[in-house]
Amino acid sequence: MRVLILSPTAFPRVSGNAVTAERWRRHLHIMGVDARVLGTEGMGPGELDRVLEGLEPDLIHVHHVFRAGRALWQGNGGLSQGIPLVVSPGGTDLNLDVNSSQRRRLMELLAARARFLVVQSQEMEARLLECFYQLGPKVVRVPKACAWFGDEAFDIRGKAGVGPEDFLFFLPAGVRPVKGNLEWLRAMEELHRLRPHVRVVLAGPILDPSYGQRFLEEVRRLHGFARWIGTIPPWAMRGAYEGADVVVNASFSEGLSNVLLEAACQGKPLLASDIPGNRWPVLGSGQEDPCGLLYDPQDPKDLVSKALLLVDDPGLGLRLSAAGRARSFQLASPLEEAASLASIYERAVTG
Repeated sequence: MRVLILSPTAFPRVSGNAVTAERWRRHLHIMGVDARVLGTEGMGPGELDRVLEGLEPDLIHVHHVFRAGRALWQGNGGLSQGIPLVVSPGGTDLNLDVNSSQRRRLMELLAARARFLVVQSQEMEARLLECFYQLGPKVVRVPKACAWFGDEAFDIRGKAGVGPEDFLFFLPAGVRPVKGNLEWLRAMEELHRLRPHVRVVLAGPILDPSYGQRFLEEVRRLHGFARWIGTIPPWAMRGAYEGADVVVNASFSEGLSNVLLEAACQGKPLLASDIPGNRWPVLGSGQEDPCGLLYDPQDPKDLVSKALLLVDDPGLGLRLSAAGRARSFQLASPLEEAASLASIYERAVTG
């Protein structure tokens, strides 16, 4: 079977969407599925049609309904009529784009064409049905996996000038408003005032130029304790996590963060914004011990108070670390994730 995965971004670009799509591609290949990933951001008119002519896919998997799916309506994808579709909504689809009437309409059209809609968490399934209750029969859940793309060493402390005696918070995320990089950095200034040995390192590409400019200005202003180190290659992320004391997700909207799953698997305590997409990876389903703390993204004081707990209580960090490692054994393997997708693809094509 030949499958074309449309994603807003694709390797070698670094983003959560690109990482997810590449994880799928690599493990689908092991399952015997010939999958190709095409990044849709910046795609020129007719480019998708040319790819479809050359690849002749049996199925198209649209990963992120609006950001990837709009390629089918922007002078691309004329040849896609009749090709079965599988769609996997992103966090911004269901938390932000759904509030725009124009974007919601495009999402409804694409969902109507899709044979199946794939979600990777209970929270995303509930939100999808809240927004589009009529799609219930099409919704299938595929548990999300964690995979590493390499074991290259990455000395995050050395690169950022962080000493062994410093307490390091690490926020890896593309720099754009929905990821909350700037707001989190500003709030951490108060934590550094209270605990001068705290350091913060942020990593990820600048994805929004205006927001990125303001972010870089704050990094320069707060250079005494904060560093932005640009993009870390995916094959070095495992090494980067090793140097952190706490790994952070500061998003205002999230589906299910690769970063939180990866960091928990590495035994790193998590500090994450209290939004629906972050609750399960941090707190579990109620039967597991938490592997991190949640904070109110609208309340900088709450962020500081939760961060102080992590700085001041080494025992808490050890308990959260152990819980994260235990949680990693409960996740689906990348091959199990790929097998579930392959089964859905087969049903979509033959049904």
